[in-house]
Amino acid sequence: MEKLDDSRFSPKALEDFQLIDRAVDGDDAAYAKLLQRYKRAVYAIVLKMVRNIDDADDLTIESFAKAFRSLHKFKKEYTFSTWLFRIATNNAIDHIRKKKLKTLSIENTYRDDDGISVSIDVEDENNDPQEEAIRAQKSELLLQFVDKLPGKYQKLVRLRYYEELAYEEIAERIDAPLGTVKAQLHRARELMYEMVKNKREHI
Repeated sequence: MEKLDDSRFSPKALEDFQLIDRAVDGDDAAYAKLLQRYKRAVYAIVLKMVRNIDDADDLTIESFAKAFRSLHKFKKEYTFSTWLFRIATNNAIDHIRKKKLKTLSIENTYRDDDGISVSIDVEDENNDPQEEAIRAQKSELLLQFVDKLPGKYQKLVRLRYYEELAYEEIAERIDAPLGTVKAQLHRARELMYEMVKNKREHI
């Protein structure tokens, strides 16, 4: 366990560090607590950037999945929220680039629990050599979730995450009411959140 200068961090940040230690040691309740603490904040940041509720839901799941998979690499040089928000914003930026969305929200900065500004660095959009690697990593990560979903959800999630179809396009593809598609994808996301929390068994 790392020796910390407690004076640098708020009580909540120090508690996060304890939760991270427990999570890395295999405590599923610690993962659940971290997810509960920051799910709303991550969702709010991502929604402000992509301005689409469905995309924000998807990107929030991805952000936590990425963070939890790399939690053993987390260094206590910054707060957990700083690190998590960076992952979430980078994930949203990648989404915005792929979709070629026009938004000014990526110019914003956010503050973590200690009031430290978390800036969002946007690199040159042209010829990003990491884009394919990021896409491959994302696909590999989500595939681990999709394969564990009940069969009726797997096709919907593949259409949404891999073919990146809009909800209306999915409804047309499978000849189902739009409301049914939204409801089933919402349930699939909830199941994937459970998988993220129960990391040891599913990632």
